Amino acid sequence: MHKHLHLVSICVALCAAFALINEVDGEYLIGVGSYDMTGPAAGVNMMGYANMEQNTAGIHFRLRARTFIVAESSQGARFAFVNLDAGMASQLVTIKVLERLKTRFGNLYTHENLAISGTHTHAGPAGYLQYVIYSVTSLGFVKQSFDVIVTAIEQSIIQAHTNLKPGSSCLNTGDVENAGINRSPSAYLFNPPEERARYPSNVDTAMTLLKFWDPESKESMGAFSWFATHGTSMSRDNKLISGDNKGAAARFFEDWFTSTNKSLSTSTTKSFTKPDLSTLINKAEAIKATGGKPCGKTTSQGFKVRKNDGSRFVGAFCQSNVGDVTPNVLGAFCTDTGKPCDFNRSSCNGNDQLCVGRGPGYPDEILSTKIIGERQFQKAVELFNSATTELSGKIDYRHAYLNFTNIQVELDENTVVKTCPAALGPGFAAGTTDGPGVFGFQQGDTEINEFWKELRDLLQEPSQYQVDCQKPKAVLLSSGEMFVPYAWAPAILPIQMLRLGNFVILSVPGEFTTMAGRRLREAVKETLISNGNGEFDNETHVVIAGLTNTYSQYVATFEEYKQQRYEAASTLYGPHTLSAYIQEFKKLAIAMATGEQLPGTGLSPPDLSSVQISLLLDPLGDSPPPRKKFGDMEQDVAQPKGGSFKKGDKPSATFWSANPRYDLLTEGTFAVVEMLQQERWVPVYDDDDFSLYFKWKVDNSSFYGLATIEWEVPKEAASGVYRLRHFGSSKKTKDSPNEYYTGASSAFTVS
Repeated sequence: MHKHLHLVSICVALCAAFALINEVDGEYLIGVGSYDMTGPAAGVNMMGYANMEQNTAGIHFRLRARTFIVAESSQGARFAFVNLDAGMASQLVTIKVLERLKTRFGNLYTHENLAISGTHTHAGPAGYLQYVIYSVTSLGFVKQSFDVIVTAIEQSIIQAHTNLKPGSSCLNTGDVENAGINRSPSAYLFNPPEERARYPSNVDTAMTLLKFWDPESKESMGAFSWFATHGTSMSRDNKLISGDNKGAAARFFEDWFTSTNKSLSTSTTKSFTKPDLSTLINKAEAIKATGGKPCGKTTSQGFKVRKNDGSRFVGAFCQSNVGDVTPNVLGAFCTDTGKPCDFNRSSCNGNDQLCVGRGPGYPDEILSTKIIGERQFQKAVELFNSATTELSGKIDYRHAYLNFTNIQVELDENTVVKTCPAALGPGFAAGTTDGPGVFGFQQGDTEINEFWKELRDLLQEPSQYQVDCQKPKAVLLSSGEMFVPYAWAPAILPIQMLRLGNFVILSVPGEFTTMAGRRLREAVKETLISNGNGEFDNETHVVIAGLTNTYSQYVATFEEYKQQRYEAASTLYGPHTLSAYIQEFKKLAIAMATGEQLPGTGLSPPDLSSVQISLLLDPLGDSPPPRKKFGDMEQDVAQPKGGSFKKGDKPSATFWSANPRYDLLTEGTFAVVEMLQQERWVPVYDDDDFSLYFKWKVDNSSFYGLATIEWEVPKEAASGVYRLRHFGSSKKTKDSPNEYYTGASSAFTVS
């Protein structure tokens, strides 16, 4: 018996030794996960443009939280990175996610080794941030928006954690062509000429892709990429929930991987031979609308085309130093004359509201979103297929909370400056070429007229210290000195470094401009190399993950700050904000390079959940028109003259429908395209497809709810018989139980 135990112990020791060898050779534990985080699709303000009239009214395609976890071993160092189809990370979201993870995993995932990053789509529901300045247009806190994001992050992390298995990671980089231009080129020119001469462009065109795969089975698990371009292909007038160009790229990438790996494919439409068109038309004419019928809470999940069983490939497109980069690559033009806007002020005869950027699909913003998404997706596929540089080495992380309102910054031996309490300048109110702001302001303004000063002072007159500290920014809103009804802006911010071998992620809680990001990356890399005793070298790759862990608006360079365009006017903590970031990140880098732990700052951000104000009312109860049921047709599919729809046509149907806020149908769908296959209806597209649109509104004449499903027939759609199906839920009163329903249109043919 003892002999057997001795043999067992030897085997265990050998296994452990082999495991260590594998880790050194680049094998880690790797897991990926993904979960639906689509928020309320009716009547909730969208986050990003601060446009009071931009309230959700449907879904273009769903939003997701995508996670990867890497670990040295089951008990070794690890970190988790979450990419959100959201405007930005939220401090309150991070706090509540960490509370849930602690309950489930103990101290395995903490604020130190968890990063939550936003793609910066401007087409997701607002109301999930805790500071006043970010919840004014959403009428305060929106619990439904907040809860679905927290749950999605938690579930995606659980899924990634459950999926942890031995794997390898490869790094690859390449340039994305024409997916972003600088929207503040005049401010970029304020940077030193010798610095600008080192770069071929006034934006960063590089995409960095991290590929995860199982070396034993040769199966890929996922890929995460970082590239800087704003989530503003969808305009301030859009009302459909959308992941914008990065969400589109993720959908295209994941679908591409599925279609090229037949064992994972859920599509069966291509296996059918093309039948006689007249036979199809006759068959379709005989199939009428079903009328509304009751169904279960989770019925729509069974109609999903991509069922989330935890085994799917995860492809994420993350944000970087995006501050001054727009996807509207045709440039900015005056809407009244069609001429280019003023170069320095981005206005048209002094009017900022007339200066609007144009995407590559102008005037079609959906097409622009698709094109910019495809450009990122196509580069990602290229990098994914050619990735050979395998990562190996330590997994490590460093994190610090800092009070950014009062950091002493040593510029040199003789010069010490400070950051300031948060404040916004008049250039902030002017908006950008992606989304023009308030009339009467222009980018570059350094003075405020008396009317706006008086209005400002009614809210909070800035202190003289603030006025002096923020110069040359004129203080339009001293948000860092405003605490009624609760804090208007963050003071305590997280900074974080994550290391996977020779790859380092800098988690920053804001939007760095192109040059600001370059300076930070270079400073960190130089610090790692000079302090790492050979562990880091010129091959060390550093990326910035923007809008991560919390949100504090923009970070412009000291030189860009002088012009006070939008990005500089939104650099909250004054002209030395970037210098403060560089100084503090260098401390993290030294600690990481030397293997030291930083002493705690004793700071932590506040949890303001108990004082949040919510002014947006929940829906009070819905009912269909007399003698109608939810799911009945209000307007059936209009059959085309030729009897069949062609590729690119847009069949649509409208159903009597209750407010989609009663149930978000998470991991389900409000809209489905079904195809008749061997006398059986099979879902082939749902509301997570780029070609399908779910639109909801209240009828202007009857005041009943209407849901319109519109399908732009893709070129790859098979010929056959189709119909449109709607799912939803209703309540008779605010406190009634949910009742679930579905209904399908009459059939139609596609040829």
